[in-house]
Amino acid sequence: MNKPLKLVAANDTFGALIALGDALAGKQAVFVTPPEVNGLMPEVHGLPDEVADDVALIVESSGSTGSPKRSHLSLDALLASAHASQKRLGGPGQWLLALPINFVAGANVLIRSLVAETQPVLMNTSLPFTAEGFSRAASMLTGSRRYTSLVPTQLERLAAEVDTDDLLRAQLKRFDAILVGGQAANPLTVERLRSLGINLVETYGMTETCGGCVYDGVALDGVTVELVGESRIKIGGSTLANEFVADGGFITNDLGEFDAQHRLRVLGRIDRVIASGGVKIALDRVEQLAAQVPGVVEVAASPIQDPEWGQRVGIAYQGSPEVADNIAEALADTLGPAGKPVRVIRIDKLPRLTSGKPDLLAIKTIFEEN
Repeated sequence: MNKPLKLVAANDTFGALIALGDALAGKQAVFVTPPEVNGLMPEVHGLPDEVADDVALIVESSGSTGSPKRSHLSLDALLASAHASQKRLGGPGQWLLALPINFVAGANVLIRSLVAETQPVLMNTSLPFTAEGFSRAASMLTGSRRYTSLVPTQLERLAAEVDTDDLLRAQLKRFDAILVGGQAANPLTVERLRSLGINLVETYGMTETCGGCVYDGVALDGVTVELVGESRIKIGGSTLANEFVADGGFITNDLGEFDAQHRLRVLGRIDRVIASGGVKIALDRVEQLAAQVPGVVEVAASPIQDPEWGQRVGIAYQGSPEVADNIAEALADTLGPAGKPVRVIRIDKLPRLTSGKPDLLAIKTIFEEN
């Protein structure tokens, strides 16, 4: 038995909220397209008019390392994710939407609002994200419990203003939880904001798991996390996309480890590990270390081919011009000669996808063209 597939543009947030409500009622499935341009729905290929009855939402991944992939999410998986998140956060609440809804994190804000039966406050995610705009939207929240979901780039923009903007700081402290995911956040930023009394929850997950399913290193109820093979993270349980239910889990491209309290620590993507002079270097770890150098605002690491070493580390960063040598020294001190970047390029702005994640292909091109 099939059901109709409804297409909604990402900038039609109210339309998407209604469509997702019908999807949760089992009436249809939904696919949120990229935003309309000049009032025209973007052309989307490969989608049927109807889908299987066990599909409620089709979502594309961000495509940070290549072509986006589509996942088919069931009603049961979406509800399991929403209820488990609500339980972990302390109960139903009112959400502030600050992320594009054609990606799973943004869609989840609307779905969790529908499950909680609360009215979300909707930012215009087609406009550039600013601390002022966020503060203004946050002031419109009226619920007794308040939540939002951000990516690290947005968090950095808020952190840059929080010390001088009393209203922004007060608004941030009013949230019962601010979820941060999509990629690893700068640990120094997280520590600083938490010290101000701002409740950040670092999440891990992906489109294939209905978004974030591990909060601060601990899996949500109904979710299982294990390490397989060469410490690759495998996620199972109730929030899996239909494509992986029969397999009993989704083996990610991420490497991980458990700490003494059995909290998951994500080490980086397996396809972001290079061999430099016979030494394996995780580029995600390189970025985490470089981000902690004072004067660095944002940073991305990329592999550079080298006839002697095989591959070397390249660093593109946004920040003070005088810290380039400090970045190289910090990486060499921690990772050794293989981790010392052979090139450090200062850029005005880090290339990003519409999801907010770094555009790794564009970053690689920076080194090829400079």
